[in-house]
Amino acid sequence: MADCFSFHARRTRSMIDEVLPADGLLFARRDQVEVMTVAHRHRGVEFNLVADGTATYLLDRRRYHLAPGALVWLFPGQDHLLVDASPAYRDWLCVFDPAVLGIDDPSEWIRPFYLPDPPGLFVRRLGVDQAGWLDTLFRQAAAPDHPELELAARRHAILAAWQAFHLAPAATPTTVVHPAVAEAARLLRELPSVSTLPELARQVGLSPHHLSRLFARQMGTSITRFRNEQRFRRFLDVYGAGHGVTMVDAALLAGFGSYPQFHRIVRSITGTNPADYLGKHPRRAWIAGDISLSGMLP
Repeated sequence: MADCFSFHARRTRSMIDEVLPADGLLFARRDQVEVMTVAHRHRGVEFNLVADGTATYLLDRRRYHLAPGALVWLFPGQDHLLVDASPAYRDWLCVFDPAVLGIDDPSEWIRPFYLPDPPGLFVRRLGVDQAGWLDTLFRQAAAPDHPELELAARRHAILAAWQAFHLAPAATPTTVVHPAVAEAARLLRELPSVSTLPELARQVGLSPHHLSRLFARQMGTSITRFRNEQRFRRFLDVYGAGHGVTMVDAALLAGFGSYPQFHRIVRSITGTNPADYLGKHPRRAWIAGDISLSGMLP
């Protein structure tokens, strides 16, 4: 996997992900992404151009459905969370400090780059020709013929992406996520102790039936499946850290009620039993961030 970037955010609700290099500009093709467990933001402006596959972002309780050609812009004051990605998901990632553009007096057209949370929806789906042209431009910017061309090529790529966004005909499909659904997803990601639907519903202030239907409709998956996936990711974190933790202990710490339940759920998620899965994916791969669970979900 060449020239890829993976997130390793760890915090309670939201944190600033320090990804900007010294020159204030990160530009990369991601051939593998990690589904996130907590929301994060950057000190710079970020954009993603989806090349293949599908994904779902949560941004301020709005759910974005991303497909090939989707171009999404994220700003420093906006917490965002990648909650789902298909195995085939690929994208271009750019995070930059607007200062690298060298624009002393920005016009209204580009002023959102200099605001922490500009008003409006900044997700659109480009046409095939637009997306293909940007993909070619990004490849040239990522690997210029001469080092001296790198900054100029990447500046041009950023501004070209911004222009393509404005020329795109319409916003990509979005769903406004109910605050109770967003809070339920957060609790399931962060608290292994939340184990039953009635308990979860009580904490977010909805009836179990209403929460279950609303969650499935707005998140695109059931509460049970979402909870199981979060527990499995938590198990990988606990067991992958080593420290002499047994598989059973890691499973219980991750929130599974018993080893048989853990065994059954891991098989449903990965298609194999825990021992075979762990044998194919050594601990060092989880610690280094080389394992993407999204690529193993059916």
